[in-house]
Amino acid sequence: MHGSTSAGEFVFEQRNVEPSPSVLYDEHLKLTGKSHMAAFAGYLMPLWYSSIAAEHQAVRERAGLFDCTHMGVLEVSGGDAAGFLEVATTNEVHSLKIGRARYGYVLDAAGNVLDDIIIYRRGEDRFMVVVNAANEPKIKSCLHGLLEGKVTLDTDQPDRKLGYRPTIRDMRDGSTPGDRRVDIALQGPASIETLAGLTDDASVVQRITALKSFALVEERLAGTDCLLCRTGYTGASIGFELFVDPEQAPRLWNLILEAGKSLGVLPCGLGARDSLRIEAGLPLYGHELDGKFHISPLEAGYGWAVKLGKDFFIGKAAMARVAETYDMEVARLELAATRGVRPVRPDDAILDEAGACIGWVLSAAKANEKQYALAYINRVAAQEGAELGVYYLARSQSQIEQGKRQAAAKGEKLKADLAGMVVSRFARF
Repeated sequence: MHGSTSAGEFVFEQRNVEPSPSVLYDEHLKLTGKSHMAAFAGYLMPLWYSSIAAEHQAVRERAGLFDCTHMGVLEVSGGDAAGFLEVATTNEVHSLKIGRARYGYVLDAAGNVLDDIIIYRRGEDRFMVVVNAANEPKIKSCLHGLLEGKVTLDTDQPDRKLGYRPTIRDMRDGSTPGDRRVDIALQGPASIETLAGLTDDASVVQRITALKSFALVEERLAGTDCLLCRTGYTGASIGFELFVDPEQAPRLWNLILEAGKSLGVLPCGLGARDSLRIEAGLPLYGHELDGKFHISPLEAGYGWAVKLGKDFFIGKAAMARVAETYDMEVARLELAATRGVRPVRPDDAILDEAGACIGWVLSAAKANEKQYALAYINRVAAQEGAELGVYYLARSQSQIEQGKRQAAAKGEKLKADLAGMVVSRFARF
């Protein structure tokens, strides 16, 4: 079921389904036990193989290989494709060159974030759109609902119609004609050298090495047709996402691990994926985007991906209002993580120098002797170098009995348990 309310909100009822094995499930079981597998976004995925810390370090110092075959991969094609995506997403699409990719958002007319996406332009009228696994059914429903005229485009002009009719195809679905693609991500400084081990063609290695950030190229690696994109979700300056046919994914997965073995490349699970993206300051939908605080792209630090100068996109009027009024934003905090220091957790309170609660932790992770938190705080306090405190919420009944709070309200005066500092919003490694 899909549709829009009179207020422009897109309504989607997510069905509860049993988690399915990912395309690489059998390969994971060769490397780790079933106890390390967990349900995530409708799929059974590895949490870790060796340890989260070891896999995190491998990506920062060498390289790590991630199963991203659960991610949604859609093709939008035809003469109306660019015009449709220009209206349906927040960033500029018409100006996107062939062989380049661009980050953006799908909003509803009320300005709610339905997902953050990457659009890859493979041809003049051929685009690939990668969406979060948990949001794939919703985004497919929304895009098809737009074609069917069941989704509100503009609350200020309720009669506004969509004049574009592209073809939208699920590229992971084998029941539809056309090439199929799933995502495997290789991230870290040894990525290029690892991929070079999969080809004897020096020109292929040269093109991969020359690939700029958010650029893509189609090559053959170890006899497999690969769409290689210089994108990723770890903050690594060198890293690739490889989109291949699902039937070829297990073979390529194993060949990459074999080629990277002498370089220290490790398979990485969801745990390291999360700690790496937090350390880098990258948002996760439902935490630093949307979620219980309904965090907008502007508050998340991605105002550059919301082009208010465009003639129109769905949710533009709502985003323009947010741009004029928002007083909270996501900040990245660095805190100690030495022995004996308790990890911070989501919902722990962030305090200013006077001890007043100015926001809350959204996500947190340990990286070496530091821990990093992404927190939703007052904009005036989100200045790089600002010293802030963290108040640990009660973790147990005994702590509650000792007077620890279970929740903290904005403005409430509390005593900090740990000191931290606001660091640059994003980091590259």
